[in-house]
Amino acid sequence: MNRTVFFVSESTGITAETLGHSLLTQFDSVDFEQVYMPYINTDLRAKALTQRLQEAADRDGARPIVFATMLNEEIRDIIKSGNCFYMELFEVFVGPLSKELGVPPSMKSGRSHAITKPSFYTKRIEAINFAMANDDGIRPDNFHRADVVLTGVSRSGKTPTCLYLAMHYGLRSANYPITEEDFERGDVPQLLYDCKDKLFALTIDPQRLQLIREERRPGSPYASLKRCQDDIRVAQQMFKRLQVPTLNTTTQSIEEISSQIIKALKERQEGRPLELTEMGGAAGR
Repeated sequence: MNRTVFFVSESTGITAETLGHSLLTQFDSVDFEQVYMPYINTDLRAKALTQRLQEAADRDGARPIVFATMLNEEIRDIIKSGNCFYMELFEVFVGPLSKELGVPPSMKSGRSHAITKPSFYTKRIEAINFAMANDDGIRPDNFHRADVVLTGVSRSGKTPTCLYLAMHYGLRSANYPITEEDFERGDVPQLLYDCKDKLFALTIDPQRLQLIREERRPGSPYASLKRCQDDIRVAQQMFKRLQVPTLNTTTQSIEEISSQIIKALKERQEGRPLELTEMGGAAGR
């Protein structure tokens, strides 16, 4: 089954796309063609969109689905008059929430991604700069300034997770890749033991690691399954000595890994005991 989906907004459309995409993931038997349509903020643009909706309906043999965040009722009505299945995302939540709070909503577009808290925005920018400057163990002398330090074998997801933590949570994140010297010595440097209170280890299934490394260095010893298996095995021994939480990135997204790290950090702050076994599934399955 093929269906066209439009993410529509009078502003950036980030909210419509994010929530709409999350809903679509529950229907993996359908092949969705996704169309991003931000800044539909005039009657003319709305009418032009209805033409595209009709074209999609004619092509697919089924009306397209529209996920929208449209606060302007006139423009919303124009789009709804088109040949589509229209879902107004704000409408579902804002009314009941307003009733519960006892205050009317502001009905201002673009609020969810606007810079409403300049101090936090500045913190996020600083955190992103920190993550980029402290990637791949470039500045281990800065680990004491980090909020989070990640370690793991090459290509286990350290860099994207650090950037996500910086961008979405404003955390200064650094990472340390386990090196050839570490494998030969059979242990990580003392500097990782010194920052155990903020350290998390990332692991990954050898088969998945091989696929990722093969894309980077096709046919190399670095990408061989045996090398991946050996690297993961020795790294797991290091993590056990470190006694730090280990998160498996094999089947989990960056968002899921990051949420586990945030949860663990909050538990540390609250003085609750952390589970030092692997979080999110076992490696080497």
